[in-house]
Formats: sequence, C-alpha cells, structure tokens
Amino acid sequence: MNAAIGNSSPDRSIVLVGLMGSGKSAIGRRLAARIGMDFVDADAEIEKAAGLSIGDIFEVHGEQAFRDGERRVIARLLAGPAHVLATGGGAFMDEETRAKIGARAFSVWLRADFDVLLRRVSRRDNRPLLKVDNKEEVLRRLIEERYPIYEEADIIVQSRDGPHEETVNEVIAALKRLTADADGAPARDQAK
Repeated sequence: MNAAIGNSSPDRSIVLVGLMGSGKSAIGRRLAARIGMDFVDADAEIEKAAGLSIGDIFEVHGEQAFRDGERRVIARLLAGPAHVLATGGGAFMDEETRAKIGARAFSVWLRADFDVLLRRVSRRDNRPLLKVDNKEEVLRRLIEERYPIYEEADIIVQSRDGPHEETVNEVIAALKRLTADADGAPARDQAK
C-alpha cells in the first residue's frame, strides 16, 4: 500500500467506525490523503444508491430499510479496490457487516467521550436518530449499546477536540503497529 502505514497489503481497506460525531468523515478524508488512498463515505454512497437523503430514507422507508441498504452498499464497497471508508454509526452493529469488515479491512474505532459527541452533533440537525426532544438521552443509550461492539475493532483511537491531524497521526501510528506483525495476523491496537 503506502510507506505511510508500513507493510500492509494493498487489498485491505481501512474502515472507520464509531458514533455520529466521532469524526469518521473528517478524519477519513485526511487519512486517505496522507496515505494515498481514495476516501469513500458510506452514507453518501447509500444516498446515491437510493436516490434519497439518509433522513428521507428513514422517514419514507424506515430504519430497517436503511440498514438493509447500508449492509448491501458496504459489502459492495468492500468487494472493490482498497480505500478508506467512513461508515455510519450503526453499520458496525450489523454482524454480517462486521464479518465482512474483518475479512477485507482494518477497522478503526474513533472513540469519543459523551461531551465531545454531544457538542459535535448539536451543531447540525441532520441526524435521523437525534430528531428527538432529548438528544442527550438517545446519545447515552447509543453509547451504552454500541461501545461494547465497537470495542471489537482492530484499532481504537480516542477522538478528541483539537487538530484533526493529531488523530490522523494516531491512526497511522496504530496502523503501523498493527501491520508490523510479520505473519500478517492483526492484533488489536489501542492508541491512548
């Protein structure tokens, strides 16, 4: 692939997972540019395939139809050339999607604390799961439900407020450690 992350094979994508507001798209774009890979945003690809916005898919067809489409789109993307992929917050919760990511990619959980997430998601009103009166309650529930699953990612990097390049540097360093294993069997890496 690129010297930026060591000996990893060019056929493995890098998939960013985490809750909404964790920085998957912002970090993913910068990471892809730094290591010379294409960047793909799964939500944008889902919207293109459906011909509807994520919000409209939720409203017209419901969350389950969105999740089904998300699963198909991510499977298609992972079957293609290696790239950096930013997924929606619920994508990694799907067992089939997690298995495909595990087989074809390195998974990176951008873990963010509640206060950071709340501050970030409150800036925009485009999150279907947060179109409720009590965003804090929904966000705490999502953290409780999803963080134990996100912990299955190959790499965990803390997403903090501050320059995006610092987080990108941490992701690259963790990828280097992960891919340095001579026999190619990835071991989990947690950047602190």
